[in-house]
This record gives sequence, structure tokens and C-alpha cells, in this order.
Amino acid sequence: MSRRKTERLLNLVICLLATRRHLTAEQIRRAVPGYPEGDEAFQRMFERDKVELRELGVPVEVGTDPWDDEVGYRIPRQAYELPEISLEPDEAAVLGLAAQVWQRANLAEAASGALLKLRAGGVETEEAATGPLEVRVDTPDPAFPDLWKAVRERRPVRFDYRGAGQQSVRTRTLEPWGVLSRRGRWYVVGHDRDRREARVFRLSRISGAVATAGPAGSVTVPGDVDLRSMVIRVDVTPVERRAVVRVRTGTCEGLRHAARAVRPGTDGWDEVEMVFAGLEWFAGYVVGFGPDAEVLEPADARDAVIRRLKGVLA
Repeated sequence: MSRRKTERLLNLVICLLATRRHLTAEQIRRAVPGYPEGDEAFQRMFERDKVELRELGVPVEVGTDPWDDEVGYRIPRQAYELPEISLEPDEAAVLGLAAQVWQRANLAEAASGALLKLRAGGVETEEAATGPLEVRVDTPDPAFPDLWKAVRERRPVRFDYRGAGQQSVRTRTLEPWGVLSRRGRWYVVGHDRDRREARVFRLSRISGAVATAGPAGSVTVPGDVDLRSMVIRVDVTPVERRAVVRVRTGTCEGLRHAARAVRPGTDGWDEVEMVFAGLEWFAGYVVGFGPDAEVLEPADARDAVIRRLKGVLA
């Protein structure tokens, strides 16, 4: 099933679940993105979608309301919702991550837009219907949305990348196969056209914007590739290092709580001693405290913070 069709069916289900009355075919066409303008083309596609949803077990109900003679459609919540389910912690974690990725894939945005159209047309909707789709994935990496979109569209990309322990930035052209998370770090896996081999890139080391480098549908993902194994091979645990951060008095409680030691300073500043492993993660964490935190050492951690701040200004 194509991405566009999946999004359309998902939005259709959300609309039919959210409404308190039967929606006419015309209301559905105006509310759900992805349907054609022509009447005949819409009717053919809508009929196929109804059949497909019913084959998937979705109870699409046909009926009329007392105040309206026109036939409409809805999904009764009591017939659609599952009974209480008991999940193991790892199963719940997988479902939670899937819901988070939906948000980054812009599915929640499209679904919310469909419901706004219904409300603008005078159709009352259930607010709870969009709840599971409003979860956001917690990643500070600006490259994530563009890379995730490129994976979905099977489109090559180009970006500047700073390798581990390197000061220089090199431009890479990648045919992306997937975006994965491991131990709180995000990676993109694909075929590096410059190296002519499969490579793994950490998102936090990507500098600047991610640009498209070819048409959609031009990337082919090998059927036997194991993306997670490729990430595991490169995701080695780095050696812990020591850092000294200057923090403004009365601020940066997060840094103080995680610190190995806190020493009172002068002129309204204190010094905290910390231990970190990932350089880019540490820099992003410190940047989050704004002007109330300043890395004194080591030099590469201080430089990483400065790079991020310059990126924000740019």
C-alpha cells in the first residue's frame, strides 16, 4: 500500500470515528485529503476505500440521521475500539515509538486538518479521536524531519557531515533506507554514493540543512538489508569524559542535579563538574540552558556548543 493511500485511509477512519452523526460523501470529500475533485473519480475511489476498510475489519456504518434524509457514513466507536489489552513493557514501548513517528511523518497534522474542516462545516467531532496522534518524538536533531520524509518518498539527499573526531565537514550524497534510534541517538542508514557502499550517519553530526538530490521513488531498499544490525555495529559506547561548566547562580537545576560536584564561584556564577560520553549530545544538552551555562572545558565540547549556537543564529 502506498504512503499516500495509507494516509488517506487513516484520515478517513479518524473522520468517521470523530463524528457524532453520519457524514455524507460530499462532507467526506471536503474533509479528507487525497480525494480527487471529479465526482466520478471520487465515487470510485471512495467505494474502493470503504471496501478495503471493511476487509481490514473496520466497521463502516451506512445510515441516515433523523434530521437528514441523505445517506451518510460513520464508524461506531463501541464497535471499533478494542477491549482492554495487556502489553508487556517492550511491546508498549514499540507502540509508543510508532505513535511518535506518526507525528513526525505529518500524519497527525493531516488528521487534525481534516477535523478542522469538519468543525468549520458545522459537524461536531470528538476531541479524543486525535489523542494518540498528537504525541511528538523527542529528538533535538534538525535533520530528522527531512530525512524521515526522504525515506518515505524513497528520495536521495545531500548533507554536510562531520565525522567522529573530525573538525572538517564533508558533503555526503545518500540514498536513505531508514531512520533508526538507539540509546537515545538517531541514525540514518543508506547507500553512500560517494563511498559507493552502505553507511550509517548519526543525525547529531549533520550540519546545516538536508537537501534533496534526486526524484522521489529513485531509491531502492535492498530486501535483505538489516538496518538495526548496521546501526549496532557503529554504535559503540564512547569513553566517559570530564567537563567543567560555568552556571549562573540560582539556575540550571538540571545541570546541577546531574553534576558530579558543584563549586561556588564568584560574580554570580558557580562551576559544575560533569561526566559525559557523547560529545554532540552533551553540547545539545548544555545549549538548552541558554545564556545561563558556559562550557569551560574540554575545548572540543566548548567548540561543539559554539557551533550549535552559531547554527541557531544562522
